[in-house]
Amino acid sequence: MIAAVRGAVLHKGLNTVVVDVQGLGLEIQVSPSTVAGLHEGREARLATTYVARKDDSPLLFGFATADEKDVFETMLGVSGIGPRTALAVLATLGPDDVRTAIATGDPKAFTAVPGIGPKGAKRIVLELADKLVPADPGPTTSATPAGPQQPLWRLQVTEALVGLGWNEKDAGSAIDDALEGREELADGGDVSLILRTVLAWLGARASTSSTHNPAQNSSRPAGKGA
Repeated sequence: MIAAVRGAVLHKGLNTVVVDVQGLGLEIQVSPSTVAGLHEGREARLATTYVARKDDSPLLFGFATADEKDVFETMLGVSGIGPRTALAVLATLGPDDVRTAIATGDPKAFTAVPGIGPKGAKRIVLELADKLVPADPGPTTSATPAGPQQPLWRLQVTEALVGLGWNEKDAGSAIDDALEGREELADGGDVSLILRTVLAWLGARASTSSTHNPAQNSSRPAGKGA
């Protein structure tokens, strides 16, 4: 078991980071929100868990906090839930919302996670009823930190874009433009797919305009839009 990883970030992907640990580059599976909080060339400190794959190379999953790791490992105890689905749960809901949904017996919250249907959501709530409880049962707020009119996936995609160098205003505009006429993506709420779509749209736009061009002045976006 690899309990933690500390080292400089060599590379950032949509769902992975490569961390230099004493000259050894470790590829770690992470959520988009965790990627957004990391920066190439800077030190990363991740709580990690080792998960072996059958007939393939082992995978290492990393988390920004020990609580995320705890929820991830607990999710793996649910029948039919593998590591990628458990990570998708954290990417979509976050550890606090997972605990709240289970504590309140709300399976509908888990149906927002790609790959989890109504039956699977009910199974999660039933099997984890006594295993995950809210860390702080005191002040209870809405399960959607993005606000009542902003879905959670949008907050996470915006956070990822800001982490890659765009400012929040330009990130919001890019999401709106990239998803125009593609309501099925927004309805699906797949953070990774939406983020890839927005980045592809930004790349296509950059090929014909300097607006939002990450290559200007540096390897990062200038932070100002048109």
